[in-house]
Amino acid sequence: MPRSFDIAGSLKWKDPRVAMRAIIGTLLVANLSAAVIAFKPFGGSAEDLRRQQHALGGQLQQLQARLAASKSLVEKVRTARSQGDQFVARYFLDGSAASSSIISEIYQTAATAGVKLLGTSYQPDEIEGSDTMEMLSINAGVEGSYANLTKFVNLLDKSPRFLIIESMQAAAPQQGPGAGAQQNLNVVLKIDTFVNDQAGVAP
Repeated sequence: MPRSFDIAGSLKWKDPRVAMRAIIGTLLVANLSAAVIAFKPFGGSAEDLRRQQHALGGQLQQLQARLAASKSLVEKVRTARSQGDQFVARYFLDGSAASSSIISEIYQTAATAGVKLLGTSYQPDEIEGSDTMEMLSINAGVEGSYANLTKFVNLLDKSPRFLIIESMQAAAPQQGPGAGAQQNLNVVLKIDTFVNDQAGVAP
């Protein structure tokens, strides 16, 4: 009986299917062991958990810092937009009566400064990137003494409107009959201002 048992066992091991199953089983056990070591599905050591907690804490702080910076940026944008709207409402002219309003102010300023307004013309120019704003350029010719012209320019500079004196061209004074006579100057000023025409925007 023992001899027949050994023969049967040796025949089983010589069977390729049995040998293959044994090899596959061994490889499966090895792969499972490697997976357990690599991925630690049952949890790591206390030191590993502390390191993970520290890393996650650092990531959380970075995300909180980014969130705070984003909130600060949004607040700055809102403040800038609000201040910009206030500036436009205060200093920009209304598009419906911009030209007549600014020319009327120039006439009043000339009368206050004691200079003679020789004539005015204006030219509106669109501002690229805006549907509501345009720049209004006014050419104004004035005549008066140097002191009065200086006062006229200072009054324009202190105007509650947002006025920009882009250029000034003065003609040479004409020689008067008397040597001590005060000579008047002829000056052409180019004045720029800005217009906000909200009525021209389609709803």
